[in-house]
Amino acid sequence: MSTKKQREEKLKQSKEILKVLGMPKAQYNDRSGWVLLALADIQPENSWGSVKSPLLPTVDIMQFIREHYRQDYKPNSRETIRRQTLHQFEQARIVARNRDDPSRPTNSKDNNYSLNESILAVLREYPMGKWMRRVEEYKQNLTGLKTLYAKTLDKEKIPITLPDGKEISLSPGKHNQLHADIVHEFCSRFIGGGGRLLYLGDTASSRDEGGKLMILESEFLESIGVSPMSHDKLPDVVVFDEKRNWLYLIEAVTSHGPVSYKRWVELEATFATCKVGRVYVTAFPNRTEFRKNSADIAWETEVWIADNPDHIIHFNGDRFLGPHER
Repeated sequence: MSTKKQREEKLKQSKEILKVLGMPKAQYNDRSGWVLLALADIQPENSWGSVKSPLLPTVDIMQFIREHYRQDYKPNSRETIRRQTLHQFEQARIVARNRDDPSRPTNSKDNNYSLNESILAVLREYPMGKWMRRVEEYKQNLTGLKTLYAKTLDKEKIPITLPDGKEISLSPGKHNQLHADIVHEFCSRFIGGGGRLLYLGDTASSRDEGGKLMILESEFLESIGVSPMSHDKLPDVVVFDEKRNWLYLIEAVTSHGPVSYKRWVELEATFATCKVGRVYVTAFPNRTEFRKNSADIAWETEVWIADNPDHIIHFNGDRFLGPHER
């Protein structure tokens, strides 16, 4: 059983290490000190020479701190730890995220963090030996480490070639892969060369981890009667068919629901002032996902399945693939 003095001493040492590594003041506070101890698997009675580098999800980090340092972070603290400590540790190359699978989406429940070898070298020497020399080596190599890490992440990104030939990259994940399939496969087959991509987001990651709005043609949307106030209610992909004057509103379903009747009513209200015909499409990656959601799909909408891209399933209505009379 650890003593209060041992716990306080280890926390003090952990914060000292972070400060010497060059972390900002907000990242060598108590929270960050405890997180470093968890990542290193250092209990209060352990020496730093016993440091390890397990793959730890945020919830496991919180459990370690709770069990060994008696700091009980509540479940709603997980985002604070991730955004205000782990994210900065990752930027400074103290930790690697998803070392076991760099292609894992940033919003996956299986995300994990582990200490990098250069930091392990520092901790193994602390507080004696050559630990300050190891710190200097880490700082000297930091630019190279960041560059190498960026290249690793870039390899996992999903490339998309837009209708105008421009190329962008989305964060890894099955939802963004479906976005790419919609642009490359659905649009080329059912809209053709007259398609203009008006909206596309990088939805596999949160904004603070690199996720961002990739395409939003606000002025054009406004020119066809779509209010700027409606932009936060847009479906996953919005494409304008310039030849037929149709607006395709496409929901990509990998976890969230399809164009259900409720969603159809919401979108109809959002696009009530739109001057062009509207075509509602639900895109699925495969038939398994389609079967899970088929009972909820609204009539007078279309379904497209990425692993069988040449076909569309039409849910009734007075025409196949086109706007319907309201």
